[in-house]
Amino acid sequence: MFAVFQQTISITAPVFVMLFLGLGLRRLGWIDAAFINTASALVFRATMPVLLFLGIVQADLKTALQPALIAYFIGATTVSFLLAWAWAHWRCPQEDRGVFVQGAFRGNNGIVGLALATSMYGDYGLAVGSVLAGVVIFCYNVLSIIVLAIYAPGVKSDFAAIVRSIVTNPLIIGVALAIPVAYWQLQLPEWLLTSAGYFAHMTLPLALICIGGTLSLAALRKSSSIALSSSLMKLVWLPLVTTLGAWLFGFRDADLAILFLYFASPTAAASYVMAREVGANHELAAAIIVISTLLAVITVNLGLLLMQAIGWV
Repeated sequence: MFAVFQQTISITAPVFVMLFLGLGLRRLGWIDAAFINTASALVFRATMPVLLFLGIVQADLKTALQPALIAYFIGATTVSFLLAWAWAHWRCPQEDRGVFVQGAFRGNNGIVGLALATSMYGDYGLAVGSVLAGVVIFCYNVLSIIVLAIYAPGVKSDFAAIVRSIVTNPLIIGVALAIPVAYWQLQLPEWLLTSAGYFAHMTLPLALICIGGTLSLAALRKSSSIALSSSLMKLVWLPLVTTLGAWLFGFRDADLAILFLYFASPTAAASYVMAREVGANHELAAAIIVISTLLAVITVNLGLLLMQAIGWV
């Protein structure tokens, strides 16, 4: 278990380094609001869609495709979304509900979840985790667009506008283009994949620097109770419900552990990028990411320890 703890630290520590780097650069005046706005838009509209495209294209869908596992994960994610939304109606002011819900159900599966699954289960964890992350990204983005469109001031919330937001969302377009390429194993030119990789590798550093540049102690204090509530839902209550459900549905050992790691991952950096893009409370989104990433070091390890103690994994 200590090895898993070390692995969790090694994955989350660089995230905090980049966050504090963004905070420091903003304090030094090396980046400003204009840079953050431009960089966030670049991540949302270009680098992150390319990153998602490459992640799916490079996964072996035919080998690692497990319909039951994927179906359960999508179903559990939808239930988590609805539970978080119901809780937000009681816990949050209306203007913050979309950000709260997104922070509570949208996990950092592509970074934290996948890395931990690979660390624990090697090639099997990498294959299953890659496919799981790729497929559910589509679900994450559709649900996020819906809830943000309803509550964000910069987005129209009628049905046609929501559908239009979904089909024109760059992240969804990236995933939709990647799935047929990966499934039929279409060969793309090596130079194109290498160039796309260079471009995509900017995604996480840029996103985290923008989040760090947005952070302030005053904003963190102002949103701390809502951010903590969303983080606890993301790391404790929803993983508890969904992992128990997975056990009741018959998932065991590696499959159950991988599901837990994905359910219990901290909030994804993409939630900040999307919140900022639609004019929602991006400071709250940043606070949720910071708090959930910090707490995940404790909650993920305690969850794995409990599951091992009762013989589930």
